Amino acid sequence: MTERVVITGMGIVCPLGHDVETLWQSLLAGQSGMAKTTLFDASTFPTTFDAEVKNYDLTQFTANPQYQHGNRGSRFAVGATVQACRQGGIDVDTTEPTDGIDRTRLGIYLGAGEGPVDTDIFFSAIIEGWNTETNEMDWGRWAKVSFDRMDPRFELEQEPNMPVSHIAMLTGARGPTRSCLTACAASTQSVGEATMIIRKGDADIMIAGGAHSMIHPLGLTGFNRLTALSTRNDSPQTASRPFSASRDGFILGEGSAILILESLSSAKKRGVEILAEVIGYGSSSDAFRVTDMHEDGRGAIQAMTAALIDAGIRYQDVDYINTHGTSTAENDLIETKAIKAVFKEKAKRVPASSVKSMLGHLIGSAGAAELITCVLAIRDNIVPPTMNLNDSDPQLDLDYVPNEPRKMPVNVVMNESFGFGGQNNVVIIKRYE
Repeated sequence: MTERVVITGMGIVCPLGHDVETLWQSLLAGQSGMAKTTLFDASTFPTTFDAEVKNYDLTQFTANPQYQHGNRGSRFAVGATVQACRQGGIDVDTTEPTDGIDRTRLGIYLGAGEGPVDTDIFFSAIIEGWNTETNEMDWGRWAKVSFDRMDPRFELEQEPNMPVSHIAMLTGARGPTRSCLTACAASTQSVGEATMIIRKGDADIMIAGGAHSMIHPLGLTGFNRLTALSTRNDSPQTASRPFSASRDGFILGEGSAILILESLSSAKKRGVEILAEVIGYGSSSDAFRVTDMHEDGRGAIQAMTAALIDAGIRYQDVDYINTHGTSTAENDLIETKAIKAVFKEKAKRVPASSVKSMLGHLIGSAGAAELITCVLAIRDNIVPPTMNLNDSDPQLDLDYVPNEPRKMPVNVVMNESFGFGGQNNVVIIKRYE
């Protein structure tokens, strides 16, 4: 018999706060996490603002010094994991846990991004290694500068598997361990595939979610070159405008979001509170272009349809759609087309909002962060708004819950994530009964 999968813990570190309740109250108040970039001098970039995690202190979650050397995403992940594990009754930072959990049945699945490059040393090595007389790179000189100045721990922390490694040490988890980086769809994929691992019986509990920070010169350069970022530098807090006629790109964010997924039998045995149930997962690829969604939304439609089939429900049963809603011209139009194709006559009646309007785009950790807001929407029967939606686009005519949260019954929620490269992942959750 296939195991039912429930959510028993949540934790987050993001631009709107370092815990779940602070995030939720900020979203319901319509607050923005966007501001001028402070992590480096972005004054010469087309985009001079972002959505940074502010005033983060890892010691509020753990005093263990080994995690202080982690990359920015790893440190966020440790803080979010401590929160989620505390709520889910899982001991952390101890060699002798007393929670009764078999660590060989406790696994991890993250959508985790690469760590930032040490750009100061990286570029100085290139500059000092360049032979101006021959107009060639002196690789011997480059290697010497790099060897003398680079910190081996920092270089190791560039590997995208490192957040998973830190979480494994933090929790003692020795079960199935995975890390994927399917761009902006990564942490939704991690939740979906972690659910499948539990259903199959290969683990009792999975720590799932994402961790990512691309707020560094190379990350900003790449997205600016793709013209994917908003350049509304005079008004960062209103720059993210999903589904608006004046939208001009997303806002680069960072953070970590972690959920504890667990078989229903394990949760009942342990007596932990059940926050929601994961009932459906769908995944697809556009097989189209590296950065563009297929113009008909075929990959998104396939993933949404597959999630409904996996959940064993009809589109009429969905109360709310948490959209990918990036605030780019392409995504918002094609996502709207896909919703219309799947939800047919109900498309214009089902609320479909984007919290990226306040949170920014957390890239690899975006989907899990947004799934947490879906759990809270079910808990409180409130749909979070799409902020800055003041000028409608005639091609975008769904109910995007503009500018104010909406009190309404919420029992079944679809969470959508679509990533560069054409990855599409959709998770459906419902109120636990």
